[in-house]
Amino acid sequence: MAGPDRQFWQDHFERGQTPWDRGDSSPQLTAWLAQGRFDPRALAGQVAVPGCGNGHEVIALARAGVDVVAIDYTEAACAATRRRIDAEGLGNARVVNADVLQWRPAEPLAAVYEQTCLCALHPDHWVAYAGSLHAWLRPGGQLFVLAMQRDRPGAAQGFVEGPPYHVHVNALRALFDVARWDWPAPPYPLVRHPNVGAELALVLTRR
Repeated sequence: MAGPDRQFWQDHFERGQTPWDRGDSSPQLTAWLAQGRFDPRALAGQVAVPGCGNGHEVIALARAGVDVVAIDYTEAACAATRRRIDAEGLGNARVVNADVLQWRPAEPLAAVYEQTCLCALHPDHWVAYAGSLHAWLRPGGQLFVLAMQRDRPGAAQGFVEGPPYHVHVNALRALFDVARWDWPAPPYPLVRHPNVGAELALVLTRR
């Protein structure tokens, strides 16, 4: 498998070396929640958080009444998220230890919150992952994207460097093509990250 393997992520979580972790949920998720974009009555279905990590966004969504499934293939990340869920007694959130390239929901999802998974996967796997996201969602389902903006000096010479891997908007357009996804008009908010650059925020709708 190209890029970091399961043990790479397990070691980082076990050592507490997670510089991508804000220590809280993203301010963009807070904004989307305030805008009613995750109203449980309007969603009428489950929301997935792939690459859930320490589960901050999972907790924020579950507190808002959303039915959440958190997915991570790192056991330490799953354990951390389960501890937070159990500590708050959130019965509307569950954790699945699985590979996002292989997992499938029992029923089509209402939405996916994609923040940390795409930029953690080596670009060799992006096409397969984009296909998974499309397969997970029902028609009209929404994909909430925070695309990592962290270009590296080596990119000018063709090197693929990460994680996190830089997710250029042109790559997003190719992965989530307009034949299968409705795109909002730009500009898109740029959300600063205290440790690893910034993220481009946008919401796509599955056709």
